[in-house]
Amino acid sequence: MGVELLNVRGLAELDPQAPVVMLNLMRFRERSLDGDGSGRDAYLRYSALTVPMIKARGGTLLWTGDAKTVALGEQDGNQWDYLALVYYPTVAAFIDMMTSEDYEQRCDPHRTNGCAEHVIIATREAYSKFKVG
Repeated sequence: MGVELLNVRGLAELDPQAPVVMLNLMRFRERSLDGDGSGRDAYLRYSALTVPMIKARGGTLLWTGDAKTVALGEQDGNQWDYLALVYYPTVAAFIDMMTSEDYEQRCDPHRTNGCAEHVIIATREAYSKFKVG
């Protein structure tokens, strides 16, 4: 897991100047790989570093929450601990952050230490009561 998993081909199919909301699904490790607390602790360190980077690119954290249970669908393979919705003003802003040296060297190690699995799904708004901007 790491920035090498970035789906460059899939992201290239999106309009680079269009806004995007990234749905983040995280499953935490019981212990951080670096031995410094739990997986959630490592993820909190990751968040403390990435939120300013998101904001510097015009983005914002819209919503976060703990995953409780699968309400519809298969339980197997859908065990998540935490979810986040993150707005970026452009797909290019997301790519810029994820491919920056600062992200790769300072942020991604905490994400890798904390997350057993982290999936990010690029979404296009169809309807929203959230107003950004």
